[in-house]
Amino acid sequence: MARAVSTRRMAVATAAAWIIALIIFFPILYTVITSLKTETEAIKGFNLIPSFTLESYVSVQTQSGYLKPFMNSVIIAVGSTILALFVAIPAAWSMAFSPTKRTKDILMWMLSTKMMPAVAVLVPIYLIFRDFGLLDTRIGLTVMLTLINLPIVVWMLYTYFREIPGEILEAARMDGASLFDEIVHVLTPMAVPGIASTLLLNIILAWNESFWTIRLTTTNAAPLTAFIASFSSPQGLFWAKLSAASTLAIAPILIMGWFSQKQLVRGLTFGAVK
Repeated sequence: MARAVSTRRMAVATAAAWIIALIIFFPILYTVITSLKTETEAIKGFNLIPSFTLESYVSVQTQSGYLKPFMNSVIIAVGSTILALFVAIPAAWSMAFSPTKRTKDILMWMLSTKMMPAVAVLVPIYLIFRDFGLLDTRIGLTVMLTLINLPIVVWMLYTYFREIPGEILEAARMDGASLFDEIVHVLTPMAVPGIASTLLLNIILAWNESFWTIRLTTTNAAPLTAFIASFSSPQGLFWAKLSAASTLAIAPILIMGWFSQKQLVRGLTFGAVK
């Protein structure tokens, strides 16, 4: 009897999981379907039967120039991730292994900055970027995305580092390891799953960022998020081309997430079971 109840619960949980997954995946599926339609078909309304034309993809890549925004997205996302890790690893190490009375307050303050509406600081940030010549530059956008994602990166690394026994680092110090050796040759290799998952998450966040990319760039450093927004014009929305551009923008990150999902799950559960 108990086994039958357990089987039914498992079946219900599996069905619920599939339903939730389909609901989450449906917007992506519909975007792909719309990208395979003509503009005339796309504006007619809801229809799950595409005409299977690639004219929107051809138009996006030839007339609009997909390669430059794609390279901007890669450079900005990877660059901001590397810079964030370069700053966050020492910061998280200090908070995890040399905490003070203010450590938790600092962590909470860092996290609270993510709750502030971005539009509240748009004007001062824009003026700073203008005065320093950082508008529409890859360097400026890389620094901006590093700063807005840094609190999450520090929090995640801090959580992972707390799971590493401090005695290991003390033993390294007794063996004559310098601070650099302790972080690079002892701590970092032990926290590879956590660092890898943090890296992947930060790349996804940077890749999907649209508020700052649209407002701080125009043409030279515009990534794919700004590229997608360019298909909205006073003449209206070009739904098929917009869907094709969106599909091309999300495809790389979806592929990366698919192939790295085991590493991501391993990192997110790092230290959960001892």
